[in-house]
Amino acid sequence: MLVGSTIFAYKTFTLVEARYLLLFRDLDGCSGYSWGAATLVTLYRYLGDASMYSCKQLGGYPTLLQCWIHEYFPTVGKRGENWKPADNCGLPRAMRWSYRQGVLKVDDLRPILDELTPVDVIWRPFEDHRAWCVFDEICLYRGCLKWGETVVPYLPDRCLRQFGYRQYVPSPPLDCMMATDIDVDWISYHQSVIAVIGSSTVATTPSDAVDGYLEWYYCVSHPRLVPPHRDAPREVPVPVYDVGPSDPDWARVSTLIHRYLRQVNAEEEDPQFSDLFEALHISRSH
Repeated sequence: MLVGSTIFAYKTFTLVEARYLLLFRDLDGCSGYSWGAATLVTLYRYLGDASMYSCKQLGGYPTLLQCWIHEYFPTVGKRGENWKPADNCGLPRAMRWSYRQGVLKVDDLRPILDELTPVDVIWRPFEDHRAWCVFDEICLYRGCLKWGETVVPYLPDRCLRQFGYRQYVPSPPLDCMMATDIDVDWISYHQSVIAVIGSSTVATTPSDAVDGYLEWYYCVSHPRLVPPHRDAPREVPVPVYDVGPSDPDWARVSTLIHRYLRQVNAEEEDPQFSDLFEALHISRSH
């Protein structure tokens, strides 16, 4: 129950997947498992599911996500502190925070997140904790993480500033479906670390980024949660040649011709299909 209801929590929070039993066949070897990586894989998987509108619950280890938010975004949400970092005596970092019931809903939080600026973010919150937990360069490994049958991408080159490096335009994301040598990549992670930080330099300011990065980010991402105000949509007239035929027989002919042209990726400029396109336009005009 400790594992199935915490770091690998199922959405119901009452059921435990049977596959976890295999982890405890050798109790003496449990301490050698990469529990942190497995926890991250599980949370990443559930976060991917939660990005879909149809998903209403989040599984995984929510405490990890909540503490991450508290550390990096001090102005977001309601939080209480059990102790200050300066007073830390080596306790686990998550014990710094105490839960407080908030009143803000999702719609209330979206504009708050949109209004965040670089100075509202603590880019490297764990520097005061290094006396108890030294930074491990394996955190800069770029590749896939695997736990059981679940494989997720881990891409530190997209958040270099939290590691103290200048952010550059990252490489295209990995396709985990094509990953075949994850264990080998993990063992030789040093090569990946060199590739990640070799194209960067130490950040001069916490939010340091190369020229052109923000322009790239705004092109490929969704920088705003609240859509900008736009004029009411206007009805766009449908061109005559796109209006379907009113006669059911002609409609059937039009559908069959259009389906074939789409299957063969035909272009109207191609003389090979000029007769079919002419027949399509004739059928749509009836």
